[in-house]
Amino acid sequence: MEAQGRQWRPKFSERVTMANGDKIRVLVADDSAFMRKVMLSIIDSDGSFEVVGEARDGRDTVEKSLLLRPDVITMDINMPHMDGLQATEIIMSTEPRPIVIVSVESRDGAASTLRALEMGAVDFVAKPTGGVDLDMSSVRDELIRKLRTASKVRVIRNLMRSPQPKAAAPPRSGEPAASMPISTPAPNGGRFPIAVLAASTGGPATLMKLVPQFPATFAGALLIIQHMPGAFTQQFAQQLSTVSRLPVKQAVHNEMMRAGHVYVCPGDCHLRVAPPARIILDHGPRIAGYRPSIDVTLESVAVLAGSAAAVAVLTGMGNDGSRGVLAVQENGGLVLAQDEASSVIFGMPQEAIKSGAVEQVLPLDQIAGAISRRLSVFPRAAKSGE
Repeated sequence: MEAQGRQWRPKFSERVTMANGDKIRVLVADDSAFMRKVMLSIIDSDGSFEVVGEARDGRDTVEKSLLLRPDVITMDINMPHMDGLQATEIIMSTEPRPIVIVSVESRDGAASTLRALEMGAVDFVAKPTGGVDLDMSSVRDELIRKLRTASKVRVIRNLMRSPQPKAAAPPRSGEPAASMPISTPAPNGGRFPIAVLAASTGGPATLMKLVPQFPATFAGALLIIQHMPGAFTQQFAQQLSTVSRLPVKQAVHNEMMRAGHVYVCPGDCHLRVAPPARIILDHGPRIAGYRPSIDVTLESVAVLAGSAAAVAVLTGMGNDGSRGVLAVQENGGLVLAQDEASSVIFGMPQEAIKSGAVEQVLPLDQIAGAISRRLSVFPRAAKSGE
């Protein structure tokens, strides 16, 4: 990011507003001219899109994002002069635009892609390693679908987080949601307390902000169900552990949960819980199109934890979780939903709210506090099978 001895900055004076029209306007960023041509051909083949520009590196991408003001950007990671991560950081912290990462999927690439998602990129498409026209055609439908979804996203300016975990923000004075009391749970017969954070589109960046707000004295186990491919969840758990006050790990089949620990569901499994506090994973078929299925997890948590369950439905597309929250409510647990203003996509929270099971709709910075207060009435010593 250095240019002639000084830090490079985008030229804001060159910004212009372009007519949008009815089509979704796309900026394609890739250092390969051939790959840009292939991407342009795929995107232009759908009549609802228009490629308004091509960028050959990260600096070019930032400048053209300001100049062209596209509805969505496809972003390669490995580019010269400034890579896709640096470009994403600048765009999302200055004048944010929906970004879909299009990169080669690999172990190394998983970390980079997740880092981009933490910065606010909406989604990613794994670029086939061959990189030829035929290979890219195999992901055409996925690319078009994710670009269409991204174009509808509420972009949120993402000022980069501190490397140290932050304390939970205090409730804002005069905030209606904060002033509403959380219901007092009924006695639960000493059941193991469990909290669940459920997320999809926009979830990685949201969880990187939310998880550090849980205190080291958190009374229960914290399960994270994030719609994400299985190749990415181990790395995501590791990255969450760098900001969390609680130990974070990817969940393992048949392990006993412990209070004050965070468990990330593997992306290619459904997660259930069983007595006394055991995690059960299975690689069964997708349920209503999802694996992991949030509904599956919530229904089992409702039975095991009863009133010692607390669930937050976070940003995401679709309606996964809208059935499971009913089970949590019926068994005396607490159900929260992230509010629209702080959600990247309000689909999942909205569907949970429509179910009638949500007790409070809260901004992101109040969710950890509400869950922690609810579960604090249960003895932290009530650990797994210890």
